[in-house]
Amino acid sequence: MQHPNVVNAHSPAGSSGPVRIFIHTGEVSGDMQGGLLVEALMRQAVKRGMAVEVTAMGGSHMGAAGAKLVGNTVAVSSIGFFEALPHLRAALKLNRQARQHLKKSPPDAVVLIDYMGPNVAIGNFIRRQFPKVPITYYIAPHLWVWATIPGDTAKVLSVSDRIFAIFPEEARYYQDRGAHVSWVGHPLLDRFRDYEPRLEKQTARQTLGLATADLVVTLLPASRRQELTYVLPTMFAAAQILQNKLPQLKFLVPAARDAFCDTLETALQAYGLNGQVVSDDNRLLAISAADLAITKSGTTNLEIALMEVPQVVMYRLNRITAWLAEFVLKFSAKYVSPVNLVDMEPIVPEFVQWEATPAAISQAALNLLNDPDQRQKIVEGYRTMRQHLGTVGVCDRTAAEILDLATSKGNRSTANGPEDYAQSGTRAG
Repeated sequence: MQHPNVVNAHSPAGSSGPVRIFIHTGEVSGDMQGGLLVEALMRQAVKRGMAVEVTAMGGSHMGAAGAKLVGNTVAVSSIGFFEALPHLRAALKLNRQARQHLKKSPPDAVVLIDYMGPNVAIGNFIRRQFPKVPITYYIAPHLWVWATIPGDTAKVLSVSDRIFAIFPEEARYYQDRGAHVSWVGHPLLDRFRDYEPRLEKQTARQTLGLATADLVVTLLPASRRQELTYVLPTMFAAAQILQNKLPQLKFLVPAARDAFCDTLETALQAYGLNGQVVSDDNRLLAISAADLAITKSGTTNLEIALMEVPQVVMYRLNRITAWLAEFVLKFSAKYVSPVNLVDMEPIVPEFVQWEATPAAISQAALNLLNDPDQRQKIVEGYRTMRQHLGTVGVCDRTAAEILDLATSKGNRSTANGPEDYAQSGTRAG
């Protein structure tokens, strides 16, 4: 009987078993992007008539796509030194699980997705144990935006035989520092290739029991547990101010993880907001149904942009972490939202740390809700930005290159050498 995580049309001539791909990531966004990649790997395997087995450290999206999960890393994701401490024991346990799995079942190729610290650690382990196995970095850390610690870029390069970049600036940054880079484009283009904003908005409202005339704001405060502490209070206080000025408002609050539902429900009641918590399964519906989103910074900003919903972006960290980042590590970034980072243009308003106050956020949201011209300007900015994300077929292009590396003779030897990244994002899938 065929293993449920093995796609096997027929094994390639001379093959003794399936091609083994190991993917290592964390965070909700990494799991989501990993899920899209797993689906593409399965499609490409069928197209080539080959057997492939994907194992992963990730989460539910990758599992649902067909990967065999070795461990769930999503629950231990965090940003900041102090924020990571509560998860340290669990993270070390997951690292041991990954190493044990790799020793037991050596892969033909490894894919690292974002998640810098743990990925560099597992990459170094693979370098020592399996020096011929090619390691690809898909969605490399955003060092091109916020590189502050000397040596970070070198660490990423040391565990990367190939980097699959999703932003043009990301590709340029790593190539200029000696990496072999393919600019493949942004994978969310594949997810939203057939999306029609007006039609989807109407359908979403019907599904969620909302009227066409309702004024709806979707709040997206957290994909990490720490954000329930540092982002949610400010965001919900801003929503409270907004509701006082526009009493007819209805709020939708998607839960990125089921474990967050009770906290979000309690917060809605505590702040007196007229709204409902929506499951992660209906997260995209909640965004599509909205007239405006108030959101933490992250990958979800691009989802919102591709759905053409105006948004206000915010983020807050632990005060000590923020102080260390700004005054000790000299952290400085012109923008934090991926929407603004694509062209380094302020398409959407964003408020970070000391500037992220309920008054500032609510005023920006009110301005957008009251001014159709401002909303349209943001949508036009989205459309321009989208043109610079590459072309559809991102995940299949990436999957095809990964399978090429995994099945090549000598493995790593074919992964080295320069490439003109600018051509990759438009290459046919």
